[in-house]
Amino acid sequence: MMKYIVILLFGFFAVSRCALADVLIVADEFPAMQVLAEKLKNEENISSKVISQKDLPENLAAFEAVAVYIHKDLSENAENAFIAYALGGGKLILLHHSISSGKRKNAHWFSFLGVSLPEGDVNHGGYKWIEGVSLDLVNLNPNHFIMTNKVTYPERVGFLSTNPPIRSSLPGFKLNESEVYLNHVLDPSRTLLMGLKYNDGSGTAFMQSHAGWIKTTGKGTVIYLMPGHSKRDFENPTYGRIVLNAFIYKR
Repeated sequence: MMKYIVILLFGFFAVSRCALADVLIVADEFPAMQVLAEKLKNEENISSKVISQKDLPENLAAFEAVAVYIHKDLSENAENAFIAYALGGGKLILLHHSISSGKRKNAHWFSFLGVSLPEGDVNHGGYKWIEGVSLDLVNLNPNHFIMTNKVTYPERVGFLSTNPPIRSSLPGFKLNESEVYLNHVLDPSRTLLMGLKYNDGSGTAFMQSHAGWIKTTGKGTVIYLMPGHSKRDFENPTYGRIVLNAFIYKR
C-alpha cells in the first residue's frame, strides 16, 4: 500500500512541477507568438499558454516565465500585474514593442524598467521606429548563457559604440523586413546582451547597445529583446534560439 502512495505522491509532484514549468505569453498580435509557442514545445518541451491581456489570471506567480508581446495599449491592470510578478520573483520577458512609444502614457512602466524614449529628431537622440528594414544584431556579451547556449552566429559585424566603448568585429546575424527602434535611453542597472546596427540608406549608420538586456528587479528578473516585428524574426534560427534561451535561463 505504501508503495502505491509513494508512486501517487511522486506523480502528484511531477504534475505540479510541470505546471510550474509552464510559461505564459501575453500578446495582442498572435501569429508570431504561435511560432514561439511551437518552438518552446518542440525544442525545449515547454508548454505555454498564449492569451490576450484582458484574460490575465489573477495571479501570475504559478508561471516560471511571463512573456509580453503587446503592440497597442498596455492596460493599467496588465502593467501592474507584470510589475508585481517581476518584483515578486518572476522572470518577465519583454519582446519587441513591449518597449515602444505607445507605452509612454503608462504611469509606471518606463520608470520600473529604467528606460526612456526621448522626443525629438532621431539624429539628435530622439526616439524613432522604422519598419520594413534590414538590420544587424550583434552579441555584446559572449559569456552570457542567453547569447551563447546553442547559438550559431553566421556573420561577423563591424561594430562601433561609445556606450559601452566597443570597436570590434562581433558575432552577429541579419534580420530582413523587420523593424528597428532607435535611441532607447537606459539607466545603468542592467547587463547588456545584444546590440544593433542599422544603416538608414543615406550613409548614416546607427550602432546602439539596447537591442537586448537583462536586469534584476526586486526578487525577479526582466529580460528585453528588441527584435520581433513579425513571425519571420522568430523563425530566424539565431534569434529564435536566443529567445528560447531567455525562457530557460536560470539566475
